Amino acid sequence: MADSLSITLAQLNQSVGDIPGNAAAMLAARDRAREQGADLIVFPEMHLIGYPPEDLVLKPALIERAAAELDRLAAQTGDGGPAMLVGSVFVRDGNLHNGVALLDQGKVAAVRLKHELPNYGTFDEMRLFQPGPLPEPVVFKGVMIGLPICEDIWHPDVCRHLADFGAELFICINGS
Repeated sequence: MADSLSITLAQLNQSVGDIPGNAAAMLAARDRAREQGADLIVFPEMHLIGYPPEDLVLKPALIERAAAELDRLAAQTGDGGPAMLVGSVFVRDGNLHNGVALLDQGKVAAVRLKHELPNYGTFDEMRLFQPGPLPEPVVFKGVMIGLPICEDIWHPDVCRHLADFGAELFICINGS
């Protein structure tokens, strides 16, 4: 286990659908985080594809580009610099999910999917996504990290589940 964990939070402007542009900005922020000695840099919900993506996530080409770009970002973490927590869209068993990936040591080390999907006001995630299962923590540098996503932290079930499974720290990404 690490004696300390240095985390950089990156609140960047992003453009819906501009996956290459969003990824380039993320890598530039990662370079700055490396200079500051960060172990991990955290990006907002859906940051890779832009938030809110609305019906754009229904385009298969966007999903394919996002997956390829996520793999490219993951490969960049093989250089020994900071790991990345990246919000994006994911497909599991043919269903779309809002999720977060831990990119570390050159690969996608873990993915967690949003469980609580909002369906009020401008948020219509229940129409676009399927809820993920109750998530378990990820281990990063010996620390059990719970990764609730936005609405997940507003309801007790997700955080209680993460705590029951040993989460020592919560990092909640939000897009709104």
